[in-house]
Amino acid sequence: MVLVMLGTQNNSFHRLLEEIDTLIDKGMINEKVVVQAGYTKYQPNNEKIKILDFISKDALDELEQEANFIITHGGVGSIITSLEKGKKVIAVPRLHEYGEHVNNHQTEIVEKFNKDGNIIGIKSVKELEEAIKKINDFIPKPYIGNNSRMLKLIENFIDNIK
Repeated sequence: MVLVMLGTQNNSFHRLLEEIDTLIDKGMINEKVVVQAGYTKYQPNNEKIKILDFISKDALDELEQEANFIITHGGVGSIITSLEKGKKVIAVPRLHEYGEHVNNHQTEIVEKFNKDGNIIGIKSVKELEEAIKKINDFIPKPYIGNNSRMLKLIENFIDNIK
């Protein structure tokens, strides 16, 4: 099973789910896909996709444990919880220009985790197919929490709002 985590942002991330639908049609994803959708309202074209709006933390933990790999938005919490469970992660940032977030800070988050070798980070949903081709052979570096690094990301985010 592939778990897709869209977090609880009050914005849609349709683009990602549309691309997943397309990749199922192309045969790139052959297993069941469970989506923790939050506020994203999406009617899938494929029966392989199961949409769950909001679920409990315990239910999400179970799905994370069961997943072969996780596709997530660029939220720090979603990325870290998946890495702490030893999961392979593909992360796609929500982008401001599509009304998916207030700015593009998720791009920086995804780039940082990707640069550190913890995840396969991509910039666009159109890169998802290539990322999925790499996921089986990808060996993530273990995530080691570093509060100073995370604080710097948060400081940069706050500075950019001002």
